[in-house]
Amino acid sequence: MLVLDANILMRAVLGKGARALLAKYGERSGFVAPDVAFDEARLRLPQVIKCRRLQEEPFMA
Repeated sequence: MLVLDANILMRAVLGKGARALLAKYGERSGFVAPDVAFDEARLRLPQVIKCRRLQEEPFMA
């Protein structure tokens, strides 16, 4: 089992690489993330989206 932090959660939302790895190994490995990691990702993700000049809606959903 692997514990994911806020950075990995945000990479899974914004990128392709982390999301692909989680999908590829998700059935063989367990992934968990504490509530604090989700809270931090929700807090920081809008700033990253703004810096990348992306639309917020698809990522924050």
